[in-house]
Amino acid sequence: MPLIAEVEAALKKSPRRWLVTGAAGFIGSHIVERLLSLGQTVVGLDNLSAGHRANLPAPTAGWTFIEGDIREPLVCRAACEGVELVLHQAALGSVPRSIEDPIRTHQSNVDGFLNILVAARDAKVKRFVYASSSSVYGDAPKLPKREGEEGRLLSPYAVSKAINETYARNFEKVYGLKTVGLRYFNVFGPRQDPNGAYAAVVPRWLAALSRGEACEIFGDGLTSRDFCFVANAVQVNLLAAIVEGEGVTDSVYNVSVGGRTTLLELYEQLRARVAKKVPSVASLQPKLSGFRSGDIRDSQADISRAQTKLGYVPTHTIEQGLDVTVTQVLR
Repeated sequence: MPLIAEVEAALKKSPRRWLVTGAAGFIGSHIVERLLSLGQTVVGLDNLSAGHRANLPAPTAGWTFIEGDIREPLVCRAACEGVELVLHQAALGSVPRSIEDPIRTHQSNVDGFLNILVAARDAKVKRFVYASSSSVYGDAPKLPKREGEEGRLLSPYAVSKAINETYARNFEKVYGLKTVGLRYFNVFGPRQDPNGAYAAVVPRWLAALSRGEACEIFGDGLTSRDFCFVANAVQVNLLAAIVEGEGVTDSVYNVSVGGRTTLLELYEQLRARVAKKVPSVASLQPKLSGFRSGDIRDSQADISRAQTKLGYVPTHTIEQGLDVTVTQVLR
């Protein structure tokens, strides 16, 4: 039996009280949905600046939503009250946005992170799991990316995530708060917002293709990423919160599938799926634009640490994830 099945069975027998920050966001809302399906008591926190109320579950037993901002210490304190486990997903994403507005990125991703970390410490939370990012690898050229082999940071967003990791590990050493960092690699799936200047590539292209419009590729199309379906990210959050063992906490883990897909390959896969519903896009070619500042050329995760320490086994390949995503978005 996969370890995640054992963890979920144990949670059903002995429910916990969880806080999920960024609960109305893409990844956070999927985590909330899974926890509630397992009979857990869940508090969600979100300021709705990037997340959407439509992503939140309907009122139900065991579910409480707090509309508030992690930049407010009192909000964080109230959200953590009585909580056993924190899954911190709230952040201001996007490398380009951080380059344009580093102060706002710092306020949300560093000040806000420290506020929720302090609140979790004071509430005597048993474990604090937080979203980091593959951006912390910076210009390190080696593939696949392994924890401990980071390069020079390339954006304020990457800096903010590296600071998060430093603070979290310091809080475990100084205060004994058990922490686990998850370095997400290009997570995608249903509910990911396609709108705005900083939308991620999969929802943006999916929305464009569904309208019969050409997609824009930054660079030459050969930039590669390790795309990770959101169910994999949900799984690893639960494992990181529950799994016991030497060296599990005070650590960071890559979260993806360990593959590489170029942007041109991604485009072809998306186009082929959308064309089944929108035949006019079957031969539609993308538009190539210039490279964006702060973007990493190639990215691929070594997930062996997460596999060994957390028992993480991805349930979805990129192809399986795209099948689910396109089906749900275009239904």
